[in-house]
Amino acid sequence: MNVGEAARQSGLPVKTLRYYDEIGLVRPSARTDAGYRDYSANDVSMLRFVQRSRSLGFSVEECTALLDLYRDRNRASADVREMARQRVSDIERKIAELEEMRATLGHLIDRCHGDNRPECPILEDLAGADCCP
Repeated sequence: MNVGEAARQSGLPVKTLRYYDEIGLVRPSARTDAGYRDYSANDVSMLRFVQRSRSLGFSVEECTALLDLYRDRNRASADVREMARQRVSDIERKIAELEEMRATLGHLIDRCHGDNRPECPILEDLAGADCCP
């Protein structure tokens, strides 16, 4: 199938399929005589695999490793489990960072009068103590 149909079936933009081909993540099984990409049903399955992996926050590099593990029938599931565990750890770290950002902004909002005066603790905090007046 052509790149447009493969994109439709995989739920990915055509541009993404072309990018994945260029970097060697998922290449079409064949090319037409004219050089156009020709995707198989298996290629589309691999694209869906990558799309799902990316939606869970795995990087392109991690997707490469996951695809390698998926294709390797002699793989150890412990390797896959460790990658997923690491991903959860990254997500938990990001959640903690976001909660800290929310708390800081909430504190600054509480300190700001939000009136017509020019004094603003939010801007003062963003500028830092050593910034210009």
